[in-house]
Amino acid sequence: MILIAIVGIIILLIIVWLISSYNGFVKLRNKSEEAFSAMDVSLKKRYDLIPNFVETVKGYAKHERETLDAVIKARNQAMNSSTPEQKIANDNALSGTLKSLFALTESYPDLKANQNFLNLQDQMARVEEEIAGSRRYYNGVVNKYNTKTEMFPGNILANLFGFQRKPLYEVNSETERENVKVSF
Repeated sequence: MILIAIVGIIILLIIVWLISSYNGFVKLRNKSEEAFSAMDVSLKKRYDLIPNFVETVKGYAKHERETLDAVIKARNQAMNSSTPEQKIANDNALSGTLKSLFALTESYPDLKANQNFLNLQDQMARVEEEIAGSRRYYNGVVNKYNTKTEMFPGNILANLFGFQRKPLYEVNSETERENVKVSF
């Protein structure tokens, strides 16, 4: 009788652990998806600002068509990404082309004095700060989720129920890690 009670308690503890662990995975998965969605909202703001920014620069830098076209192409690819992995890669490429655009504006003092340009630059700076904050939050939540997915005994439950690692938002290339000197 005592042996049956001990086995029953052990089975009950295992069931409670399974339910708790499963719910923990679901909670972290949902938080990571919410964090990605919040970051996506900030990225949408960036995508909406880029055409205005490019048009303003285009008026002053007519012969810099290649750089302006690269920014628009990168923006369109980022907007049309279908998976988180594609979104991360394409957004990193867009960030690189934006650095080129900002560096380009250095050569045009009249542009730097244009009020419309200054307003767009200020809006872009605020959006970039939002994106950076969203990326930090997303990476923090995903790091907790990935850690739980890989650590024993959670990894057994993760494999059993199909919880898989999520990608972190990272800078991928060495050129993106370099600072571009831009002063407005």
